[in-house]
Amino acid sequence: MLGTTELIVIGLVIFVLFGASSIPKFAKSLGQAKSEFEKGFKTGSKPEDKGDSETK
Repeated sequence: MLGTTELIVIGLVIFVLFGASSIPKFAKSLGQAKSEFEKGFKTGSKPEDKGDSETK
């Protein structure tokens, strides 16, 4: 498990590598990807909704 010190170091390394201007863009795209993944997971986890109505 990561502790506070490790998270701070990782954050500083990301800040140095990518710069301050690209971090919000990265966070936004990460949030959009997460929401799309959850949306696809919710719709894909119910195959009986689509499959049963077509076969009957």
